[in-house]
Amino acid sequence: MDSSVELAEEGRSRATAARRVGHGSSVNASDVTRHIKLDVQCELWGRAAGRCQFNGCNLPLYKSPVTQERVNLGEKAHIYSFSPIGPRGRGPLEPTPEQVNGISNLLLVCHGCHRKIDQDEQGARYSAKLLKSWKEAHETRVRIVTGISPNKKSHVVLYGSRIGDERSPLHYDSAAEAIFPDWYPTDASPINLSMQSLHDDSTPEFWITEKLHLQKAFDRQLRPLIEEGSPNQFSIFGFASQPLLVLLGSLLTDKIPSEVYQLRRKPPTWRWQTAASPIAYRIVEPAKCSGDPVLIISLSARIVHERIAAVLPKDSSIWELTIDECHNDFLCSKQHLVEYCEAVRKVMVAITSAHPRASRIAIFPAMPIACAIELGRARQPKADLPWIIFDQNNKHRRFIQTITIGEHA
Repeated sequence: MDSSVELAEEGRSRATAARRVGHGSSVNASDVTRHIKLDVQCELWGRAAGRCQFNGCNLPLYKSPVTQERVNLGEKAHIYSFSPIGPRGRGPLEPTPEQVNGISNLLLVCHGCHRKIDQDEQGARYSAKLLKSWKEAHETRVRIVTGISPNKKSHVVLYGSRIGDERSPLHYDSAAEAIFPDWYPTDASPINLSMQSLHDDSTPEFWITEKLHLQKAFDRQLRPLIEEGSPNQFSIFGFASQPLLVLLGSLLTDKIPSEVYQLRRKPPTWRWQTAASPIAYRIVEPAKCSGDPVLIISLSARIVHERIAAVLPKDSSIWELTIDECHNDFLCSKQHLVEYCEAVRKVMVAITSAHPRASRIAIFPAMPIACAIELGRARQPKADLPWIIFDQNNKHRRFIQTITIGEHA
């Protein structure tokens, strides 16, 4: 609102107040002024981050939405009305009318939202209580966003590949939203390690091609950031076959600061829950440790041992890491993932100790995305045996051997 309009409105308001005084009102003409002090205006703009505080609008008020040119679109709306007979009256500010133009009674809004508020003549739709709650919520959001420490930047890493006929649901915007408020993106675009293989995942060519691509993409895009020496943190979002996710984790290792995220299906979100009931991970040891070691990870589904006998010698020693109730969405919080990583290291140490002459471990996974990546990150190249990763394939209707991870591969 420009100064000439403000002066005109102020004149009308003074005239109204004078008439009220003439009829015995306690309001003095000197109490009624639309002038808002400069320091209050500056604070209002700062608290609102230059955006409309009307709930759901959030329009930037410092530029044209059409031409993007600099222009002041901000208007100052009163929560309790400027006029004693306005839509919401002066309420508790009646005894102290000078507070009507105080910072706690003002909203920074665009012209359209200002009109919507003022056209509610009875103050029923846009009550003072509602407007105050909008102001508080908007200013709280601004404080959270601007209060993040500058060292809380994270590289958003996306890795997707085909899972049968499924395509990757990875999107940068949903990933950036999931890391907030703990982190915020280093760049306006992600580090994308994905590829779309022309091969079917039932063929050896698929696994050879995807493994080579992932290793090269990692070396080209992530390795320089890891080796440059400055602190770098990575937020990892994957949607791919479990053997490839394990490979990605093994490339990252647990020495690179990373947080891995899990896509939940109901409701669909990448966000971790802040609290969840603990998960009891159980290690089931084989009756005898005479054959080659096999590790079944039954978390998202139960893997029956007969399926292992269909592809490996019957005398294999089968170890299992599992939970009481296997299902896709059991993994809810970061703490669940921490506890899972601890269980992985325990079972790996136990297998190595029980099979001192073994040359490799065959791994059969049925687990969430984040667990697959963290399995790879938990791998200790110098201490662990090579891993041969199997994957359930619907075309073959059985587990198939996919990739090997380890220095003797």
